[in-house]
Amino acid sequence: MTCYDVFNGDADGICALVQLRRAEPREARLVTGVKRDIELLARVEPAAGDRITVLDISLEKNRAALDACLAAGAEVFYVDHHRPGERPSHPRLTLIVDEAPDVCTSLLVDRHLGGRFALWALVGAFGDNLREAALRRARELDLDGADLERLEQLGIYINYNGYGPTVAELHFDPAELFRILSRHDDPRAFMAEDRDHFARLETGYREDMAKAEALAPLAADDQAAVFLLPAEPWARRVSGVFGNELANRHPQRAHAILTAKPEGGYVVSVRAPLTAKRGAAELCRQFPTGGGREAAAGINHLPEERLAEFIDRFRAPLPALRTAGR
Repeated sequence: MTCYDVFNGDADGICALVQLRRAEPREARLVTGVKRDIELLARVEPAAGDRITVLDISLEKNRAALDACLAAGAEVFYVDHHRPGERPSHPRLTLIVDEAPDVCTSLLVDRHLGGRFALWALVGAFGDNLREAALRRARELDLDGADLERLEQLGIYINYNGYGPTVAELHFDPAELFRILSRHDDPRAFMAEDRDHFARLETGYREDMAKAEALAPLAADDQAAVFLLPAEPWARRVSGVFGNELANRHPQRAHAILTAKPEGGYVVSVRAPLTAKRGAAELCRQFPTGGGREAAAGINHLPEERLAEFIDRFRAPLPALRTAGR
């Protein structure tokens, strides 16, 4: 019997697994990757009796692999907040899926565990840019403002670390970062006691964000803004968190961050207005390799010849991407 922990390499996936393994320690093979690497379950070679935990990757994108795991006789515990497609039912499958725009996998695991490691759930939610949901959960806990700010920053830094085309371009392999973080019941202990690793995350984030902040938008108005980042490692690392930061500053505006790829084309991150939180996935699904959530979605490869088309659709987009009452 083999145990597998399969999880998205962003803050939400990592913090969801930290909670589970603090509650139920288990030696497991870790299967993860960069944030956009979501078809992870296919890497598992299942056998009868295996125990497989799957966190924060789309059921719709991993359905064939899930069916194969169940057919092989494995037991699967699956938690996610992306669009699942048709929901399977099986005696060896525990499925916790909620598509609501104000939940994430870390918050679903927090609910499942009865709040045993709620501070890690806050870190995951902040990292997933669910700030209002995180603050609502935080009001149920005894936290001062300084602690809350530190937890928010940690979530942002962990999420930032997940962006990039390959693990080699990240500051930490997500599997390594999980192992480091999971030593601690409390994320504040990580920041206080593991200062070298925390500083590595913080310094990388600040340096890369400073470069992004210096860029002017490719196109912008009160309703939508498009930014084009160069084909550089720092740009690939910062693309997602830069989009989150812009969304928080301009909550009534939709944002698209396009990052040039060395081989040509673009990686695209779309953020719906925080005042609407819908329409991003529907827009991105109009292009091959596009998908995601209603509030935040992306396109893994946008050909150069479709750049103008994408910008036109984004700036005159689906009604859901425009703020009500325009």
